[in-house]
Amino acid sequence: MSTSPAAVVTGASSGIGEATARALAGAGFHVFCVARRTDRVEALADELGGTAVTCDVTDAAQVDALAAAVGDRLDLLVNNAGGAFGLEQVSAADPAVWRHMYDVNVIGTLLVTQALLPALVASGAGTLVNISSTAGHITYEGGGGYAVAKHGVTAMTGTLRLELNGLPVRVTEIAPGMVRTEEFSLNRFGGDQEAADNVYAGVDEPLVAADIADMVTWVATRPHHVNIDSMTVRPLAQAAQHKVHRST
Repeated sequence: MSTSPAAVVTGASSGIGEATARALAGAGFHVFCVARRTDRVEALADELGGTAVTCDVTDAAQVDALAAAVGDRLDLLVNNAGGAFGLEQVSAADPAVWRHMYDVNVIGTLLVTQALLPALVASGAGTLVNISSTAGHITYEGGGGYAVAKHGVTAMTGTLRLELNGLPVRVTEIAPGMVRTEEFSLNRFGGDQEAADNVYAGVDEPLVAADIADMVTWVATRPHHVNIDSMTVRPLAQAAQHKVHRST
């Protein structure tokens, strides 16, 4: 039986989730690598000496199975699974796409949190980190559905901090700005690689997944009486959602 602190990272098959799993394993955590793509999380868990769990966070039965796999004690939960889909204006938005974004970002976070919260409390020193977005704090044209979903994550995180006050569980929101990963923009643009690449065109050093993983690891390794309520993390080139320096 491992005596290492245990961490669950959802959305661990790529991007920020994968990088976070790697960073936490390097910091001494036994990591439960959680995602829908079995082949990816199994390969990652084998590499890190962790545990792979195939799970769609929007499926309550699968989330219950995740909780059973984790067991009665958990030190760290990183709710990272999420995503943005489409850039249509509100007047032209597809309600089904909005529902999907809400289900993945908000309901998925809710289900996993509900299922694993007893184990976080039982640890005596649990930490809950929700990966939100700067879109959870502001709005912008073409980002309505994603902003709605991430505002939901932000609101849920703040509510949890109030409701869990007095219990041994810290609650943190990390809100990344522009992060270049292999899939985020590609998914948003429906697989259009050129459009996805144009998001970062001329931007000197956008954030990468490892930057956010570093923030998660830092939060998780502070003395437990220190709660980092919220972190907004942007690249130097991005002063605001609409203000990005481009060299070309």
